Formats: sequence, C-alpha cells, structure tokens
Amino acid sequence: MSAVSTDRQREQHTDDHDEPPRDPGLPVRPRRLPALLLVAAVVFALDLGTKALVVAKMKPGEPISIIDDVVRLTLVRNPGAAFSMATGMTWLLTLIAAAVVVGVIRIGRSLRSVGWAVGLGLVLGGAVGNLIDRLFRAPGPLQGHVVDFISVTKWWPVFNVADSSIVCGAILLVVLTVFGFEPDGTRSGRDDHGAEAGA
Repeated sequence: MSAVSTDRQREQHTDDHDEPPRDPGLPVRPRRLPALLLVAAVVFALDLGTKALVVAKMKPGEPISIIDDVVRLTLVRNPGAAFSMATGMTWLLTLIAAAVVVGVIRIGRSLRSVGWAVGLGLVLGGAVGNLIDRLFRAPGPLQGHVVDFISVTKWWPVFNVADSSIVCGAILLVVLTVFGFEPDGTRSGRDDHGAEAGA
C-alpha cells in the first residue's frame, strides 16, 4: 500500500507543473493563462488589422502626416528586427520569434500574477504578429518582411503595433521584477501573510 501511495503523490506533483510548494496558510491564486491569452489575442488582432489596412490603402514612399512631421504613417517593409536591425538574418529572427512564443506559453501555464500575465501577453501578441509576417509575407516563408508604418519624428525608426506591444510588455516585466512582484502572485521581501501583492 505504501508503494501505491508514493506513486500517487508523484503523479500529483507532476500534474501540478512542478510548481514550488506553497504555504498552506495562503490563499491559492487562480492561474492567469486565460488573461495572458486574452491580452495576446487583442494585441494580435490590432496588429493584424492595422497592417492589413495599411497594405491595402498605402504605397511605399507616400507617407500620410498625422501631426505635422512629428507623427506620420509610412509603409515600410522591414526584413530585419525592430528598428531595422539584423536585416540579413530574417530566418534567424523567425526562429527566435517562434522560440519566444513557445517560451511564453510554457511560463504562462503556471502563472498566477495579473501583472505578469499582462506583460507576457503583450510580448506574446507582438511576437505572434511579427512572426505571421515572417511566415506568410513576401518574399517567402521564414524570409517574410514585417510591415512597419508608424513614424514618430524623423530620427526614430518606423515601427508597428507588435513592436510597441513587445517593448511595453518588456518594460512592464522589468518594473514588476524590480519591485519584487513574482510570477506566482507573491511579492518578494514582504511578509507573505501580510502583503499579498495585487500583481
């Protein structure tokens, strides 16, 4: 009977996605994967919709001024990373984006922090948006050029909704880390029983 009991305990530990043991005195926070996926879906829809509209209505070299020369819409096909870096490594950037998507989803399975869910959702939505471009746009799979169209001042590189989302998500994750908000919903450096952080 002891062997059967041991096997059951091991199965339960495996099913819990190898999460660290929690203090039984603390409330169990719900997993935040649905929130992460919802944020990612909204970002992806905005990115896909704006790119489709820009491609249908605009031509390269014909910018549209929104606020004088400060904010403009200008269609650019970007073979590189954000801000037109690594333009000769499109295939590698595609593989990196795919790895980011897989990694975020794996982390999100055991996520219990709303703040982390929002941050990772922004990163995931942006990564998927640009990954779709690299997979399905010309000149071909793994070589597709990303559609950029937002120009802010003459010295800032052209970007898109996905780029903005990735940057904002990364900044949020850094802020959460600096202030001690953990992915499991707790806050380091605080009394676990007294200051349960809302992030």
